[in-house]
Amino acid sequence: MKKVLVTCPPMLGLFEEFVAPARELGLELVPAKTTQVLSEQELMELLPSYDGWIIGDDPATQQVFQAAKAGGLQAAVKWGVGVDNVDFTACHELGIPIDNTPQMFGGEVADMAIAYITGLARQTYRIDREIRQENSWPKPAGMSLAGKTIAIVGYGDIGYQTAKRLMGFDVNVIAYDPGVEGNKGLDYVTRKPWPDNLEQADMLVMTCSLNKHTQHMLNAETLAAMKAGSYVINVARGPLIDEQALIASLQSGHIQAAALDVFEVEPLPTNSPLREMPQCIFGSHNGSNTVEAVKRASHEALKKLARFLNE
Repeated sequence: MKKVLVTCPPMLGLFEEFVAPARELGLELVPAKTTQVLSEQELMELLPSYDGWIIGDDPATQQVFQAAKAGGLQAAVKWGVGVDNVDFTACHELGIPIDNTPQMFGGEVADMAIAYITGLARQTYRIDREIRQENSWPKPAGMSLAGKTIAIVGYGDIGYQTAKRLMGFDVNVIAYDPGVEGNKGLDYVTRKPWPDNLEQADMLVMTCSLNKHTQHMLNAETLAAMKAGSYVINVARGPLIDEQALIASLQSGHIQAAALDVFEVEPLPTNSPLREMPQCIFGSHNGSNTVEAVKRASHEALKKLARFLNE
């Protein structure tokens, strides 16, 4: 029986569901004590005792893998789509087989993007808070979505699923993604190179992966190019946005509000100026976390890890 450390919070939330299926694959799962990520030092101390690792958003760095390999780690799987926290090159150099679980929950994250779009447009989250916390009965005028332009950065699984869900909203969609050609059959989607026509967008939705080309792609310059009074939504990775530049743009009123499921530092620091902006909506990097999606991605991670460990 191969011993496997699980550090992925969504999988940990339904941990008992995976114990028996893992055993059938020859894996003994051990849950890490974490709500978000473990530190490099914690991982370096823990991982040498394990044969396999199912990774969440932890710092899976070269030195972590070196320490783990020295103790006997044989394989790893990154749970989910994003791999920006994982040093795949180090794994290959150390001879540690590794993979991720792509295209597992594009629809679920797209559902969250739509929730944020409608929540910003109609201020539903703010109304809810004021009713609950202030005992008030607010009636702010919202924004009609029909006829508006929504820009989507990233036209992979999540971006496409978001665009597809927008079909019934009677909006125009601009999609940015140099790695994808065409509009995937959605005739209301116009393809543009980033950041062309950004000034036309009433809302900007970030759904792309994080890499050296996309880090801080939404910065002071590109925010200034956006339409005054527009909205920003991020359901992908926090560092896609220069958070300080976004804060400045929100404080000036150029960007009217933002819906952020992810941040540059997670959890969001208690002293972040974002916390003082009631017009904004915040999540806890939880866009993919539905029961169905967690089961789907976790079983895929287990199968991949078992295949690696039993080769």
